[in-house]
Amino acid sequence: MVVRKDLNCEGLNCPMPIVEMTKAARELSPGDQIVVTATDLAFKPDLEAWARRMSHSIVEFEDGGDVVRAVVTLGP
Repeated sequence: MVVRKDLNCEGLNCPMPIVEMTKAARELSPGDQIVVTATDLAFKPDLEAWARRMSHSIVEFEDGGDVVRAVVTLGP
């Protein structure tokens, strides 16, 4: 069963959204997902670098203007 954890990082500035995602990932297993919302302007490149470094996959990314939403599937 895939676990989906919602994470609200709105209002947090770099590097805190990535710090919070790292904490959440430690509580989950490979294949589980983190659904995160954020307002930090640097979030997308930070997320891409973090996912690449940690072998996670960004399966969705929605830019809603002020708020972005991403779904990340955790890798091995």
